[in-house]
Amino acid sequence: MGLTIAPLPVPRSGAALRAAVLEALVLAGHMLLYPSGVREERISGGGPPPGQLPPVLLLHGFTDNRSVFVLLRRALGAGGRRRVETYNYSPLTLDLRVTARHLARRVEELCERSGQERVDLVGHSLGGLVGRYYVQRLGGDARVRTLVTLGTPHGGTRVAPFMDAHPLVRQMRPDSPVMEELRAPAPGCRTRCVAFWSAFDALMTPPGAARIEHPDLDATNVEVTGIGHLALPVHPAVVTAVRRALDGPVRDAGGAGAAEGPVRKPPAAGTEGEGMVV
Repeated sequence: MGLTIAPLPVPRSGAALRAAVLEALVLAGHMLLYPSGVREERISGGGPPPGQLPPVLLLHGFTDNRSVFVLLRRALGAGGRRRVETYNYSPLTLDLRVTARHLARRVEELCERSGQERVDLVGHSLGGLVGRYYVQRLGGDARVRTLVTLGTPHGGTRVAPFMDAHPLVRQMRPDSPVMEELRAPAPGCRTRCVAFWSAFDALMTPPGAARIEHPDLDATNVEVTGIGHLALPVHPAVVTAVRRALDGPVRDAGGAGAAEGPVRKPPAAGTEGEGMVV
């Protein structure tokens, strides 16, 4: 299923230039915020009143930290309808599968503290892959209602071959054992997946690598135009679309996702096309 978010109807060359400028601005801003997210956040006790939305756990990307989610966290937590927390996994981690097992324990703790049976996960880049591994390979679909990924290399990425010395980068290659595990059958997976991807994401090679293409997963792929990798967690159009995707009830497989703007009938599952435009 393919959906599209287009912030402004500009020519591709203009959109590419705008995406590059936006990436530079976001990088500069994030470098200023980065120190504020190095420490793990303080976790408060208690949970939302009964009937509120499931809590959300935010997962950052490779070499990043929770500071990348400042704007998204504020938007998701607006009105106090849901608990929103971040998970800083270790920058020294060498295996995303180990991180996924740590994530499993953190989700159990969040469910206990919030009094909720299920949670939602939002992951940027590598964080989305950690979330998917937990859901698909470690039984996390019993706990995760919705998994939203932003610029996550679901199909593996070939960018920056000189970085293959790092084990995590090798795990994100299309032919890695981790990718082979994620291509394996996953019958009965109960988690709804929403994958945001952009043709201007310079870290995805090929660009469509951030799409989820798996016959057993209930997945909606949302194409974002004019936005690069770093801007995905902070762009207002994407933030709004993520919030609406989590606000709505879990749909049946093959149904439409949620986003800002006019809605057109989405194409059939597994096909490319525009189903929704912002």
